Amino acid sequence: MTRRIAGRGAIAVLLLLVAYLAAWPVEIDPVAWHAPPSPDRLYPPNDGFAGLERLGEDMADGPEAIAIDAEGRVHTGTRDGRILRLDPATGRFEEVANTGGRPLGLAFDAGGHLYVADAEKGLLVLAHSGRLRSVASAHAGVPFRFTDDVDVAPDGTVYFTDASSRWSIHEQRQDVIEHRGYGRLLAFHPETGQTELLLSGLEFANGVAVAGDGSYVLVNETGAYRITRYWLAGPRRGKAETFLDNLPGLPDNITWSPSRRAFWVALYSPRVPALDRLAGRPWLRKVVMRIPRFLQPQPAPQGFAIAVSEAGQVVASLRDATPHAYAPVTSVRERGDVLWLGSVEARGIARLPAPQSSGARP
Repeated sequence: MTRRIAGRGAIAVLLLLVAYLAAWPVEIDPVAWHAPPSPDRLYPPNDGFAGLERLGEDMADGPEAIAIDAEGRVHTGTRDGRILRLDPATGRFEEVANTGGRPLGLAFDAGGHLYVADAEKGLLVLAHSGRLRSVASAHAGVPFRFTDDVDVAPDGTVYFTDASSRWSIHEQRQDVIEHRGYGRLLAFHPETGQTELLLSGLEFANGVAVAGDGSYVLVNETGAYRITRYWLAGPRRGKAETFLDNLPGLPDNITWSPSRRAFWVALYSPRVPALDRLAGRPWLRKVVMRIPRFLQPQPAPQGFAIAVSEAGQVVASLRDATPHAYAPVTSVRERGDVLWLGSVEARGIARLPAPQSSGARP
């Protein structure tokens, strides 16, 4: 009798578990999409991160992005809201501001003002005086929920992304799994103080970079493994197209390297096979959101970055799959013969000898 009761209890628990996984309400409403086969085999681990050194591990927690001023000083934003400046000659860090939020993307304009994409505060600007002010926190009545990255064009226009108009920085997993395209690419015009919507419906609008000649701007769509180009000049002005598709990982920030004449794309991690297999099964993605987070598909902790030519060809690949990799790499900034790396999760910024330029990969 005792065994029979125990058996019935186990069945009841199992039925409750099945009911929970199948029907418990979740916040997301996923849509089906097609994830193309990953080109991961074309990007094997290599020694591209050899010689990497970490700086400011006791100062910079989660230095997501890197910006370098005219004097060669390195700036980054940290998890606790600080903006830090490093003098490479002395190795000394100093705090120059605190946003009170989560500073992510950083970019200087020609006048030396530092624009900050703060996930919680919107688009900010830091003046030479040290004064920090907000310049945009919404567009057309829709608040920026997740201001992510920023770049400044030669004409002074500031381009930035709102990764998701629905989900915050603490809910980015929901945006990627839901795949409903809440991301936006916007422009801020300093002379008028107005924002302009360029693109919407982007799949987690992440890194943004203006071409060297200012003719177009690129935006990374993390949730679609894609880089989209928006034309700013020429016969296709105002039009968007795919610049590079089917990336081998989740693209984060993107930066233009004048010396290499290429874009550095930081890859948060390689593609997550389980996530790709779930792309066409929205109901299973709901099930995933009902299980504990540690059981959900996880990105691999690898250091990963690629350089992409103006023609949209991958011309360099750096990948570290060792246990002590600097990961995830969320920003790569090239200056002289050095790559400066940022990471939204690691401690300290990284300095790395820049690789020699090479031909395009297949």
